[in-house]
Amino acid sequence: MVRAPTVLFLGLALIVAGAGFDSPSLLVPGVGLLILVAFFGAWVELARPAGLTRAPGPARLVEGESYPLRIDMRGARVPPPGGTLTDPLLAEPVRLGPRSPRRFRDSVRVQGRGRVVLGPAEVEVRDPLGIRTRRAASAPAGELVVLPRIEPVLAAGRGSAGGRSGLAGVEEGAAAGRIDARAIELEVDGLRPYREGAPASRIHWPALARTGELVERRLVAGAEAGPLIVVDSANPDSPEALDAAVRAAASLCFHLAGAGGCSVLLPGDRRPTEVGSDLSAWPVVHVRLALVEPAPSPPPTRAMRTGAVFWVAARARANLPPALGGALGERFLVVPAGGTSPSAVSFSVAGCEGRRVGRRGARRPARSAA
Repeated sequence: MVRAPTVLFLGLALIVAGAGFDSPSLLVPGVGLLILVAFFGAWVELARPAGLTRAPGPARLVEGESYPLRIDMRGARVPPPGGTLTDPLLAEPVRLGPRSPRRFRDSVRVQGRGRVVLGPAEVEVRDPLGIRTRRAASAPAGELVVLPRIEPVLAAGRGSAGGRSGLAGVEEGAAAGRIDARAIELEVDGLRPYREGAPASRIHWPALARTGELVERRLVAGAEAGPLIVVDSANPDSPEALDAAVRAAASLCFHLAGAGGCSVLLPGDRRPTEVGSDLSAWPVVHVRLALVEPAPSPPPTRAMRTGAVFWVAARARANLPPALGGALGERFLVVPAGGTSPSAVSFSVAGCEGRRVGRRGARRPARSAA
């Protein structure tokens, strides 16, 4: 690209040559180049913004939602002759010209979960020949957490119309495991404030006698008979497979929690996190799911319970840990599509397929738990 010093040197050379050889044909283009440098230089300087102001946007966003991008160019006296506007959320730079507005407004769809560092927006003003260039930048906009989107749970072999039936089947399987585990005595893991609706058998009467406050015994792994979703991010087949597994886990958690509550065991955690039917804990779990990274090893099985377990893996050829095969409750293995025989698929969710891998110690419900 031609630069101002080059054009200036060429113009002066033509003027000197024209004066030395007494040739007006060299003087005219030489003077024209000097005027061109001065004209474009002044235009770029007048069009250079004193700064960029970027309006703050949301700190969290679900995949596929639009991020409102608002950028104002301050201090420019005239429209720019040309240039570009760049931003970390823009797929490609926006071209500027004499008719470009000084306020840029757009809605950018954000794809891909995780943390996005929003660096500064930058504007570059330059003339068509690139003789002179000026830049300005805004302050960094911080970080944006892109949350995994929630998708419907569909029964195998059904279209969108079967989404409700597919979810109902999953809920039935989880509820069956909950009922089968009611009579099992689990190890007490401490005390917690009494929750409305908890059975009287779990009230800690000595503590009530001492303090006058209702507390209940907390059992190992929290909601002992509720469905548990385990996120296995060890050795994913690809980043896309990990994203699909996280979306599947988020979708199952959201639907099952709304149907009565569930728990989620995330990579790196030793105990599951409870998500009640009021979904008060869901925003925190949703953010943590967005930040799931590949793990060095699968989650520990010592935190498993006797209720229904949904093991969500990021590997198409994943297997359920043998330690989970001997307890009561439904067992579902959820992997990226293609890792399960079509005849064995019970349900699909977010590009993953789930299948029942066995259940011991309890009769299977009369209706199939999809």
